[in-house]
Amino acid sequence: MPLPKIKHPIFEFVVPSTNKKESFRPFLVKEEKILLMAKTSEEPNEILRAVKQVVNNCALSKSFDVDRLAIFDIEYLFMQLRAISVNNIVKVSYRDNEDDEIYEFSIDLKEVKVQFPEKIDRVIKITDKMGIQMRYPSASIFDDKDFFGSGDDAFYELVIRCIDKIYDGDEIYDPTEYSKEEVEQFLDDCGIETFEKVQMFMSNVPKLYHKLEYKNKNGNQRVIELTSLTDFFTLA
Repeated sequence: MPLPKIKHPIFEFVVPSTNKKESFRPFLVKEEKILLMAKTSEEPNEILRAVKQVVNNCALSKSFDVDRLAIFDIEYLFMQLRAISVNNIVKVSYRDNEDDEIYEFSIDLKEVKVQFPEKIDRVIKITDKMGIQMRYPSASIFDDKDFFGSGDDAFYELVIRCIDKIYDGDEIYDPTEYSKEEVEQFLDDCGIETFEKVQMFMSNVPKLYHKLEYKNKNGNQRVIELTSLTDFFTLA
């Protein structure tokens, strides 16, 4: 006689970048093992891949494609899965650099939001007729060994991977249909002003956001802004 199958509750979360609801189950012991193994390796890219894998494992919607999601989507969904799988309350502590005291806080993960920047355009004009449409860094980057081995060129390599389309009048060019060298050449031929706008876009991608406010022992009001997964908890 086979062992009984365990039924798990189903939850719906809205993916921040698409505003679309997707269905998930909580993460289980097998996902905890994935996180623990990644943490043991002490390699940042292994931890990122583990987070991506956990989110993908727990997704139930047939239309769900983890590689098409932005990195901040993955971080947000992982946080929501952590809330329903373990506990929605996490405790963090920070040392105040003014009075050198350690302050402890309890955070409800369900209250953490994704903060979208204002007045940042994805479309960057090169001329009146020609331009680049950017996209946010996607979760597929977690499995990109060339990117993680790019060293000092990591930012430039990320920019190349975030070019969604190139247009010239009515003509639309998909960078994936061209060699990496061809896309690099196109980017290198752009003017400095254009590349500065690209840098502005890349520096202002949406991010997790939660604000902690407290008064330290000197009586001064203090603010801590949390913007990444590691600000909230260790991943295993």
